[in-house]
Amino acid sequence: MRRQRGKGRSQRRSAPPAFWRSERPGRRHRLDAPQLRIFNDGTQVPPYEYLHTSVTKRSEVRHRVEPSGLHRQISAGASLVLDAVDKLHPGVQDLAEALERHFRPDVQANLYASWHPTEAFGIHWDDHDTVVFQHEGAKRWNLYGATRTDPLRLDVEASAKTEGPPLAEVILQAGDMLYVPRGWWHAVAATQGRSLHLTCGLTPATGHHLLVWLAGQLLHSPTLRANVPTVADPAERAAYAEQLRKEVAEALHDHVVSEFAASMDARDPGRPAPSLPYIGDVPADPQLVLTLTTARAALEGADEALVLRAAGHEWELHPSVRPVLEALASGARLTFGDLAARSGLTVEQVAALATELVSKDAAAVSHR
Repeated sequence: MRRQRGKGRSQRRSAPPAFWRSERPGRRHRLDAPQLRIFNDGTQVPPYEYLHTSVTKRSEVRHRVEPSGLHRQISAGASLVLDAVDKLHPGVQDLAEALERHFRPDVQANLYASWHPTEAFGIHWDDHDTVVFQHEGAKRWNLYGATRTDPLRLDVEASAKTEGPPLAEVILQAGDMLYVPRGWWHAVAATQGRSLHLTCGLTPATGHHLLVWLAGQLLHSPTLRANVPTVADPAERAAYAEQLRKEVAEALHDHVVSEFAASMDARDPGRPAPSLPYIGDVPADPQLVLTLTTARAALEGADEALVLRAAGHEWELHPSVRPVLEALASGARLTFGDLAARSGLTVEQVAALATELVSKDAAAVSHR
């Protein structure tokens, strides 16, 4: 469950790591609740304790971090939580997209910073799988296992509170990684000094999601579109149920999971990004960089036909663009010149492809 690195290596640093110095999201973005949260001993600290609220001349409510209030709460043992850091930090976005590309879930990365050995949340479980990366300092994870198999946030019954000692105690040092399955109770606290870690939440697709999707696929059926005979006689109700059962059973064929997965990948919007200043045709500039905005783009087809499904759209393309799309689908950020050289296309042809993908929010164009 854990990847161990650097045993015996000192965790002391003479200066904060690069994440704290040149890439500090808090100095570049307006952060307020609920994206920025503070917890202390299982309780969320009210935002007014560390945020200053004002109203603009356009009657917009604005929040500004009040450093003295933030420092005061942290000194009292609170931990800082910053949600969706993958939207703020390019390196963290690359990490989240790599996980999406490999495991095909939705991924969000949150940052957790603490300065004291106080538990921020107490013993709890998450409704998604988590992959934890310890960046600085050390953190103690007490793992208790699950009391309900694959629990959901909105479920028919609650997970029973865990009792007894933890199954395992894991101390993560800088460079370590930990996987915690959905539903596992756990409690986390820094060992000593400051600690910084990223948690990537991998939200799975469940059988419930598959059945909801399948109901949409069956809307061509008169049986599914018909009114449910709630006031009919028992024989008519039974006949309707039998016909519905038959059609749903036929739809649940051996390849339905593959079809569902392909559909979810094709519909995933990814992280759309504007391509300003290019609001129309993208120029044939060999120095421009093209990037897909979704890590779950899918390529299908043999030599005679190539199909790209991404960001809710589908394209049937000439096989000559396969090298371009394979490179982009792998997560590469390549210039038009590089893409042209890899595929044998002209820069003008790459620009035309980029124009089409950008127009459907499936790609973004930028300078290096």
